[in-house]
Amino acid sequence: MRIDVYSDFVCPFCYIGKRRLELALEQFSNKDKVTITYKSYELDPNAEKNPNKSIHELLASKYGMSVEKAKQSNENLGIQAAELGLTYRFETMKHTNTFDAHRLAKYAEEQGKGKEMTERLLHAYFTESLHISDYATLVDIAEDLGLDKDAVIDVLESSDYAKAVRRDEQEAQQIGVKGVPFFVFNEKYAVSGAQPPEAFSEVIEKVWEEEKDQPIIQTLNPKKSETTYCTGDGCESETE
Repeated sequence: MRIDVYSDFVCPFCYIGKRRLELALEQFSNKDKVTITYKSYELDPNAEKNPNKSIHELLASKYGMSVEKAKQSNENLGIQAAELGLTYRFETMKHTNTFDAHRLAKYAEEQGKGKEMTERLLHAYFTESLHISDYATLVDIAEDLGLDKDAVIDVLESSDYAKAVRRDEQEAQQIGVKGVPFFVFNEKYAVSGAQPPEAFSEVIEKVWEEEKDQPIIQTLNPKKSETTYCTGDGCESETE
């Protein structure tokens, strides 16, 4: 079974959703036959690298709420995270642009360290309050995972893996992803949001049972038939 996970490193529900999916997979008897691939998705491609506002102020500004209400919302998120053993330090979080972090994750994936890098970047942002668009910080994180320092510097100082990040984001738009986390099972079934572990378990079992005997899907549209489909830009019909 393949699970593609669209997420961003500054998305609080992405870390929660990741952990809930992992909890569900721990209970799945065929977990050794599951492959997880993390896909790039920027919640705010235009985010500044060094905003002069706290995470509470940014949230308040984005959703038109008071700073106090934003703090309460973040506190509630922190409680949900804590229930999963995660620590969210909102008071010292350094919100930033995540494009370079996604490029680094793509490089790490190529080196067989994609899942480890995703976990490390999420932990760096939410728990360690590290600046995950700062090149020195990203190099340190990569070195911690055993990646070559000079190679990582070359990646960050170039445009390497930019196309891979944009390709993921285009794919997300094509399949109608409006927010993250977004989970796609076997390129066929989708689950949106940080669902409870039992909800993930139900989906995993359902997909496994339906797909285990029919791993290959063939399109059998008859000629001159009308095909309807939806993309991020809307729904269409066409005759083949």
